[in-house]
Amino acid sequence: MAAAVTTRQTYQYEYVEEWLLVLDGDVVVRTPEGEQELGRGGLMCFPAGPGGAHKVRNAGERDVRILMFSSAHEPAVAVYPDSDKIGVWSGNPHDHVMLRRADGHVAYYDGES
Repeated sequence: MAAAVTTRQTYQYEYVEEWLLVLDGDVVVRTPEGEQELGRGGLMCFPAGPGGAHKVRNAGERDVRILMFSSAHEPAVAVYPDSDKIGVWSGNPHDHVMLRRADGHVAYYDGES
């Protein structure tokens, strides 16, 4: 899906490989290795898991267009290291959840009869 880069991008990773293609403009990409600039035609792969964490932001004043694509399907899980959150998307909008890891875990059989 092609999108304009806004200031509301988050540093996150998923458990699928993701790719970024810069269609127009210049972006700064944050990864676990640091930040780097990519211009028009720049292509970057983010591997599955923590090593593929990334955040894309506009590096200039003019609009930027990017294309992000992946092998993602539902159910999907994304992890947000900066805010210590995990999001789970099942494909059913009523079964989506976003939670903080610090809120703790529940036992598998908790609440089951």
